[in-house]
Amino acid sequence: MNKINIYIALFIMLMSMKAFAQQKASLVSKETSITFFSNAPLEDIEAKSILGASAMNLQSGYIIFRVKNTSFQFDKKLMQEHFNENYMESDRYPLSEFKGKVENADKLTKDGNYTLNVTGTLQIHGVTKPYSTKAAFIVKDGTLKAVTSFQVKLADHKISIPSIVGKKIAEVVKITVDATYKP
Repeated sequence: MNKINIYIALFIMLMSMKAFAQQKASLVSKETSITFFSNAPLEDIEAKSILGASAMNLQSGYIIFRVKNTSFQFDKKLMQEHFNENYMESDRYPLSEFKGKVENADKLTKDGNYTLNVTGTLQIHGVTKPYSTKAAFIVKDGTLKAVTSFQVKLADHKISIPSIVGKKIAEVVKITVDATYKP
């Protein structure tokens, strides 16, 4: 075998190893639940989607969550209709998405419990705003569980609440994300 073939073989081996390492550092969650809770004087409103998706790269810390707005389920069908038609305008804005970075994500390669900062942008109702929160991570046997909660002011995302229902819907809602990642 001549030197050029040896260099080509080494190059291919190195690139294959690099691709494997990158894949190993990337985790996907097909089990992502996203809940929002509105605590208002006249009524509490809660909705949950178990159809969210997320991906995270442990080397770069890059993380993304995405959920289809129509996937949120409510106790009352009428609330779900109002949510999609009047507030979220789900036909016009079908997805909500968070893109950001987990600080010190490289720690998540070892079993343990961690609380890390997550910063990024949240796009809801066509409006993108910066957010920062802490998230709890549990790593065990190659599986990573992440849970976080943060507050979203509806007006920041141009979601207006008519005064007639103002005491039934809070101006600030609590968003909770619960994801289980696997390689």
